This record gives sequence, structure tokens and C-alpha cells, in this order.
Amino acid sequence: MSAGPAPGPPAELVGTDGVVRCAWGNTAPDYAEYHDHEWGVALHGEAALFERLILEGFQSGLSWLTILRKREGFRCAFAGFEPSRVAAFTEDDVARLLADPAIVRNRAKIRATVTNARAVTGLDVPLDALLWSFAPDPATRRRPRTMSDVPATTPESTAMAKALKRRGFVFVGPTTCHALMQATGMVDDHVEACFRAGSPPVVP
Repeated sequence: MSAGPAPGPPAELVGTDGVVRCAWGNTAPDYAEYHDHEWGVALHGEAALFERLILEGFQSGLSWLTILRKREGFRCAFAGFEPSRVAAFTEDDVARLLADPAIVRNRAKIRATVTNARAVTGLDVPLDALLWSFAPDPATRRRPRTMSDVPATTPESTAMAKALKRRGFVFVGPTTCHALMQATGMVDDHVEACFRAGSPPVVP
């Protein structure tokens, strides 16, 4: 007796465009674009990594979709996320940003961005090298099979958070650090059935 056809991927992983991707990527077109082209792609460079670190902090308590849709506003507001420029922001700049509808107007997070920029400028190692030093060996990680298998924190993200806090960073808990690691390709948390699992992103 022959076996039946192999079961297909869970319905939650199949987008309206027929693409099999991590379930969250199917919940909005903006998410699909971000998932297919950016999430999990290795990212380097001080300004680029500082941007992701700050945006992950701003996302805390909010939808990532809100942050994605305001990303250009954030870039304009925070001088392209050049740490040396943001480090020079004053209380007048904080007041200006609190009146800027193009970003999330949260006083604590705006001030944290300035604090973190100053922490970057005071590092004894490049931000890129510091953050990537916590990336685990891919051979030691098991790819998540389902969305429920994707961790919120890991020993590496906990270690990163502690190291950053020792260096004066704020709004950098283990969950935020793991989200940063996922977003910048330090870990690959695309689920097994996702077309991006172990593969390069879609070329726009």
C-alpha cells in the first residue's frame, strides 16, 4: 500500500502570495517585505547596527509594524543613526523629537537613544565587533521547527545585554538583544519550512 502525499506546510506559513514563510511575515505586506529581504540577513557597520539596536528598543511594548512604518522618520530624526552626531544631542533636541510625529514620541526611549550613542562613542572596541562577538556558532543551534520553537531569549542574548549594560547602554534587555540578533543575521531563526531557511533573501 503506497503512502499518501507528504503533508504540506502549516496553513499559517503560507502567504496569500503562495510563499511559505515564517507566520509573522504573512500578517501584513510590510512584514512580508521585511521578512523576505532583511530579517536574518547578516548586517555590519556601526550606523546600521546602531539603528537596529535603537529600533528594537523603541519596539518594546509596541508592534514592530509601527516601527517599520516609521523607520524613515527615525532615520531623519536621529541623523542617520550616526552615533557621534546623536551623542551630541541636547535637551533641546529631545524636546524637538518629542514633537515629531514621524517617530514614536517616548521621552525615555529618546533619551536612551542619546545615552546609547554616547556609549557607542566611548567603546574600546568597534560596535560591530562587540555585538558580533556574541553570535553563536550556527552548528550549535537547532533551527526552529514551528513558530512556538522560536526563543525570546538565549544565553548569548543575555550575555550581550549584560555586556552592553556594563558599558553604559540602556533599554538593552535579553529579549531586545535577541531580537537584534535575529534581525541582523547573528542567528537564523527562520522556521524549517520557510523558504528563507538557510537561503539568501529575495533580490528586490
